[in-house]
This record gives sequence, structure tokens and C-alpha cells, in this order.
Amino acid sequence: MSIDVNNESGREIDERAILGIARYALARMRIHPLSELSVIAVDTDAMEQLHKQWMDLPGPTDVMSFPMDELRPPSKDEDEPPQGLLGDIVLCPDVAEKQGADAPTKHSMDEELQMLTVHGMLHLLGYDHETPGERTEMFGLQAAIVDGWRAERGLEGPSPAPTTA
Repeated sequence: MSIDVNNESGREIDERAILGIARYALARMRIHPLSELSVIAVDTDAMEQLHKQWMDLPGPTDVMSFPMDELRPPSKDEDEPPQGLLGDIVLCPDVAEKQGADAPTKHSMDEELQMLTVHGMLHLLGYDHETPGERTEMFGLQAAIVDGWRAERGLEGPSPAPTTA
């Protein structure tokens, strides 16, 4: 699995944890091991610009996903998942820090960035949360992946509750 993590945010972030949770999530979703993913952390100004340019929405957001080959998790009947470019996940540590501090289950910026990495990856894989059913499926899968990753590392407690809508 080729995963690039680039920090252009000017903030210190746990890049190894982002890489680790991305690898765990891709393996759990049975994405081809030769597929490629890019994760980029940017500052508030850059995220605000991307949010306006691509979503026509004001202000910065926490995570944006830009799919490339529109890979999907293989069905249970498929032996070999397809290989390709998954796409880009763009994270904003400043927004993540605020969301973690404001969440009912207060948590660190890095914990929020880990959750947002999984959230962004699920978007790259075609998941969405527009309808109640989609929201239940996506956020349930997101929590299962983050909880599984945390449990493998002996981290205490459940994953942070989703703050992304």
C-alpha cells in the first residue's frame, strides 16, 4: 500500500498515526495492497480556499476527499480487489483541534485527525451520509474501524464520536 502523508499545515501532527490508521482502514476494507492514497494536512486558509472552490461553501472545513479511480471495496465473492489510485484526503488540523475540544467526548486534535482520515477514506470508497440510512452505515463503519485500530494499539476507551456531518 502506497500512502503518502504530507503536512503543509504548519502544525505538528502525528503523521505516523495517520499513516497507521490509513493502512489499517484500507486493509480492513480489503483495498488492493498496491493501491495508492495521499493524505495532506493544510492550514485554515488553504482549506477555506478548497472548500469554496470545490463545494462553493464559505469557511474552512475539517476534511475533504478527492477520489481518483473510484475504487470500491470488493464484494465477498471477489477474490482479487481492483488496484488503482484511491485519491486524496485533505485534513485541516486547526478545525480538527477545535472540533475535538468542542466535542461531548473531548479528545485531542490527533485523535480527531485519525477519525477524519477514516471518514475521508470512506468518502473516497463511495460512502456518504446524505440520508439517515447512509449516515448510519458510514458512521457505524467509521466507528468500527477507529475502535478496531485503537484496540489493536491498546488505547483506552471508544473512538471519538463523529463530529463531521
